[in-house]
Amino acid sequence: MIRKTAALAGLALVLGACAKGPEKTPAELEVLKAVGEQFTRRRNMPPPVQLTRALLDKQSQAYIEVTIENRDAKAYLTRALTRRDSSPGTIEVWRTQDNVSLALRSGMVIATRGLGGGLLSAQVPAADGAAGPARGGARRYTVRAKGNGQARLSMACSLQDLGSEPVEIVEVTHPARHLQERCEGAGGVVVNDYWIDSRPGRNQVWQSRQWAGPETGYVRIRQLRL
Repeated sequence: MIRKTAALAGLALVLGACAKGPEKTPAELEVLKAVGEQFTRRRNMPPPVQLTRALLDKQSQAYIEVTIENRDAKAYLTRALTRRDSSPGTIEVWRTQDNVSLALRSGMVIATRGLGGGLLSAQVPAADGAAGPARGGARRYTVRAKGNGQARLSMACSLQDLGSEPVEIVEVTHPARHLQERCEGAGGVVVNDYWIDSRPGRNQVWQSRQWAGPETGYVRIRQLRL
């Protein structure tokens, strides 16, 4: 299991890597300082520099913010690759410098690595040209079990459109609609929430809260910069 400190160290490494090499800029160093101070300060330290939209807008890479709820751990990940396979939807892999990674298909979590007891794979109801779940129905998870084993969990899901619900992410408000997916099965009850851009042609999940396996639990994801 990754501890809170390890997750935060991964955050610092990611942003530190972005500030090295020929692409290093003062703006990237400012982001490193802003984020690093948020998560390494002691009680007797002065208030940290805040991460702002002005700093994010100066960056050349995409960032997501991932929070693991049951560990109160937060990290920023950069996009490592984008690809397609034989199933609908686009796969994006987001990663820290120390190889903690999260894979999304059309904004839905399909795998984690480096989190201990991770989600090995998930079959999700994606559709080409649309973000988030396309429908309800069956969903299958394969999770890590004891001794490098695997366990498969099958669930039946229903999908509800909860209507317009804009989301604010670091000083920017995005028009969005809120989709909620409720799944039941051997793993108990899982509720996933997605806030998807409501503008025509904008297939983007701006924010979500999703289940990532029995041990990791729920992760909250925010798209900071495309």
